[in-house]
Amino acid sequence: MSMLLDERRESILKIVENKGFVSLVDLMDSVGASESTIRRDLEYLDGIGQIRRTRGGAAYVGESLSTFEDRSFMSSRQKRLVAQAVADMIAPGEAVLMDGGTTTLEVARQLAGKQLQVVTNSLPIANLLVNQPKVDLMLIGGFLFPKTGVALGKTAVESLKSVHVRRLIISVGGITEDGLYNSNMLLVETEQQMFAAAEEVIVVTDSTKFGHSALAYLCPLEDVDHIVVDDGITEEWQQVIRDAGIKLTIVET
Repeated sequence: MSMLLDERRESILKIVENKGFVSLVDLMDSVGASESTIRRDLEYLDGIGQIRRTRGGAAYVGESLSTFEDRSFMSSRQKRLVAQAVADMIAPGEAVLMDGGTTTLEVARQLAGKQLQVVTNSLPIANLLVNQPKVDLMLIGGFLFPKTGVALGKTAVESLKSVHVRRLIISVGGITEDGLYNSNMLLVETEQQMFAAAEEVIVVTDSTKFGHSALAYLCPLEDVDHIVVDDGITEEWQQVIRDAGIKLTIVET
């Protein structure tokens, strides 16, 4: 039986960490996966800053896996605090568009109880809010991406063309000086239409995403109005964001 996705990626990360550098062929043999699968896994791990893809393999650049549980706890705690800060910005009665992701899901959890109109392409967010009596909920349809429960593709894009909201709350896979990235091309296509539907774009993220790209380019920095992030963001990145004319909210964690 083949490894589950997360289990396989964790196994790859352990191998690269232990060896410092490992070839593509060795990884294929070690985890029993195809070349295309390993390449996708390496793209993902490169995008989150744990490894760097090289010609024919990967080199380790991340933190020690011995601190994985501590980092997971801190990430969860940071996520709640950042999500609460975003939720506090949303006034009762607003129309809000939310994409899928663990951070935006946490924002939705913090919004529960407010009088709102919420539009989302995320099945987990819809499930969370469907029984909230003060929330008018609109679920965008489309191809349901099985990993995240997010609707993507042509149907989602067409549905979003009839939507207008006060704010878009969105998460990203990476941020560089060139702009924002996410991990799926269909997702990026859908999110670009979300940008067109909103008066204000709020990116909710954690500080580890800065300086890293992902598979698909979303937009230049200047398309974003507001970034909300934990206090791990460096002073250099704070300056980059402000120089781009983006409002920056740093949450003390």
